[in-house]
Amino acid sequence: MQAHIQAEIRDANLAYLNMAQNLIRQDLPSALKILGMSEDAAEIIKTLSESQKASIASSDILLCRFGVSDDVVWGLLTSHPAPKPEAERATRLLADILLAGRMTMAA
Repeated sequence: MQAHIQAEIRDANLAYLNMAQNLIRQDLPSALKILGMSEDAAEIIKTLSESQKASIASSDILLCRFGVSDDVVWGLLTSHPAPKPEAERATRLLADILLAGRMTMAA
């Protein structure tokens, strides 16, 4: 794997671990839903030290993935021909509803 891609994966992993850890510490129930993980996994992430996070982040495995894998949702999120705040809010709301429904079905 190319060195710059590995560095980008490391940076993304570290940012994700830091964000997840902060979210878990602030609001565990929301974190479990947003991150799509078990309470046991959240407890592990919550207690990671800086050196543990750096070590985990340095792997070649990308820890996070897109929560949106549906082309319909991507189409809704990206199709804004003219900047109209009302239309954009409605489209984002529809995308959020579709995603929430899919997350509920996956759980």
